Amino acid sequence: MEITTVALLCVVAFIIGAAISGFILFKMGIKYRRKTAEAALGSAEKEAERIVEDAKKDAESSKKETLLEAKDEIHKRRNEAEKEIKERRVEVSRQERRVQQKEETMDKKLDNIEKKEETLQNKLKNADEKLKEADRIKNSHLEMLERISEFTKEQAKEHLLSSLESELVHEKAVKISNYETKIKDECEDKARQYISLAIARCAADQVSETAVSVVTLPNDEMKGRIIGREGRNIRTIETLTGVDLIIDDTPEAITLSCFDQARREVARIALEKLIQDGRIHPTRIEEMVEKAKREVEQKIKQEGERAVLETNVHGLNHELVKLIGRLRFRTSYRQNVLNHSIEVAHLAGMMASELGVDANIARRAGLLHDIGKALSYEIEGSHVQIGVDVCKKYKESAEIIHAIEAHHGDVETRTVVAALVQAADAISAARPAARSENYENYIKRLQKLEEICTSYEGVEKSFAIQAGREVRIMIAPEKVNDEKMVLVAREIAKRIEDEMDYPGQIKVHLIRESRAIEFAK
Repeated sequence: MEITTVALLCVVAFIIGAAISGFILFKMGIKYRRKTAEAALGSAEKEAERIVEDAKKDAESSKKETLLEAKDEIHKRRNEAEKEIKERRVEVSRQERRVQQKEETMDKKLDNIEKKEETLQNKLKNADEKLKEADRIKNSHLEMLERISEFTKEQAKEHLLSSLESELVHEKAVKISNYETKIKDECEDKARQYISLAIARCAADQVSETAVSVVTLPNDEMKGRIIGREGRNIRTIETLTGVDLIIDDTPEAITLSCFDQARREVARIALEKLIQDGRIHPTRIEEMVEKAKREVEQKIKQEGERAVLETNVHGLNHELVKLIGRLRFRTSYRQNVLNHSIEVAHLAGMMASELGVDANIARRAGLLHDIGKALSYEIEGSHVQIGVDVCKKYKESAEIIHAIEAHHGDVETRTVVAALVQAADAISAARPAARSENYENYIKRLQKLEEICTSYEGVEKSFAIQAGREVRIMIAPEKVNDEKMVLVAREIAKRIEDEMDYPGQIKVHLIRESRAIEFAK
């Protein structure tokens, strides 16, 4: 027990001693750190003072260097300014010398001009004196001549003029007559030569147009398929194209009859496609007719481009090119209008080359002179006026428009090109078998027949077929009912009898039908 107590006392005494020694060491550490901090603070203050001193020294040296640089720059600028002032002074002095020299030169010139003016005045004075002397001499001579001839000045003048006038009138009349005869003979000879040469050089085909086309069949059985059940196929073809199909005893052939070549061409192409395809029914016929119409439109464009290339006419509006292509399906007195226009262009160009006139303008005017015939079915008026309006619309030159306007003598020709186009048109029309008056009258009769039919309300389309012996009229079903159709047919027939002259009789055939179309998708 005592040992334990002693041990505890020893432990307590050790702890107390350790605490006292730790406290003493702590106090000593605090004092050491304080001394170390004071020493470091003193050295920092000294270092700061040293840095401040160094900064002051550096600032002083920088200030001195800056002052020196500024003084050097000022000195340099002053030298440059003095140099520039000196150069300007030199330039000013040089300019002053030049001005002084010019003034001296001007003074010399003025002196020379004054001397020349003085000399000129003296010469003018001498000239006036000489003129006065010449007038005195002239008057003395005239007085002497009057005494010798016993004529005054006015009487002598009138005598001379009257004698000269009588002689000159006769000579002028003789020379003018000779010149007129010579020029007329030469012009007629040259005109014959130019026209003969142009006709000889221009070899154009002359093909008479017909009102029918023949489609070849692979066999006679195809005729029945084209007619269709109860004639529905042939009725559809005739209705859509406006062409009359003539199926007779001719082996393996069908005749298409229509005065409009474009319609007849559409029907021919559509029928050939149907025969080749083999499927012939109303729906297929409509598809083929639409395809044929597109082909004909493409052919019209190609024909226009061919005509432009063949005549070497460039820069035409593309709409004019299309109208030129439409002339392929127009005829005038049985002469194809497109071929006629190409021929006129060639003839006018050749004659213009011989005369030294611009051949390009002559060919252009010749190609466009009948352009109005491409629209004569759609627009009222003569083909001359229609052609003039169309060419004005597409910005053709005034010379071309005048040539078109004057090619039938509607206005007086004012240019050489217009006269050449007029002559070329007459030459082309006067070729043997080029035209036929009967065919033109036939075309006009068919046009008049269709015009009468389409003038009635409710008529959508009308087609003259079978050489004008029948007219088929498509009626709008919503405007004309079945009872009114009879009255319309009677009125049309009566008007045709009153206004037209025709051989035989004309069948007026009205067609009214309603269709409902839907697509299954």
